[in-house]
Amino acid sequence: MIIDTRPRYAVIGNPIEHSRSPSIHQAFAVQCGIKLEYDRVLAPLDGFVNAVQQFFSSGGRGLNVTVPFKEQAHRLAKAHLSTRAQLAGAVNTLWQVDGELHGCNTDGVGLLADLRRLGHDPADARVLLVGAGGASRGVLYPLLSAGCAELRIVNRTVARAHQLRADLLQHMPELTHKVSTGSLNEAGNDWNIVINATSGGLSGEAPALPPGLYARGALAYDMVYGSTATPFMKQAHDMGAHHCEDGLGMLVGQAAASFEIWHGVMPGTAEVLAQLRAELNAA
Repeated sequence: MIIDTRPRYAVIGNPIEHSRSPSIHQAFAVQCGIKLEYDRVLAPLDGFVNAVQQFFSSGGRGLNVTVPFKEQAHRLAKAHLSTRAQLAGAVNTLWQVDGELHGCNTDGVGLLADLRRLGHDPADARVLLVGAGGASRGVLYPLLSAGCAELRIVNRTVARAHQLRADLLQHMPELTHKVSTGSLNEAGNDWNIVINATSGGLSGEAPALPPGLYARGALAYDMVYGSTATPFMKQAHDMGAHHCEDGLGMLVGQAAASFEIWHGVMPGTAEVLAQLRAELNAA
């Protein structure tokens, strides 16, 4: 009998069968000449901790974490968190060092890489972030660290936007002048980059945003992705956004950042992204 000795990695979530992470990481591995095994792990909703412990105790090297377990992963790795993970309150990348679990959040890194790929570097830009849930938490600190001139968080439930700002400023009070909050109808005007971090696109809904959001040449970016334009992208086009993009590039970018954490090499993303886009369009 042949025993597979390749290092084992996986993505863990519930549901998980839709995840494209295995094909992304296998493509990175081929590109970098690294042999590995990358699987999907379906964890029971009440059994995430046990599933993680079993994975690593059986020799697993690294886990990507997806919904609905990112906050639980943060608590599980609380002794060894990156700055990004601490500020995000969520973890999407787990690994062990000397038997100790470490956690990072690469969502923001993936978003920044894709914004720059699209020619919309957030440095000195006015950025509107729509939504105040876990997706927003994961990208808030990286956007501010990239040097955006102003960042406004708006949400249907405005108290959640206020809380997100308060949580950030507890760690980084020097950013007080850069970050503001409001309800959806208080979004303001003339933003260079508008990022939809709500999950409404999954149910066919666009956030109820007012007109006048987009500055000349502005980008509308939806973290959700699909084979056709998302409801937010359609709304943004009708409201005058110059450039509308979905989050497929962010997905590939955050995977590349996780790959670098585990293997010490940053893979190229262009070919993998092109292949994924072709597969989505074909489907």
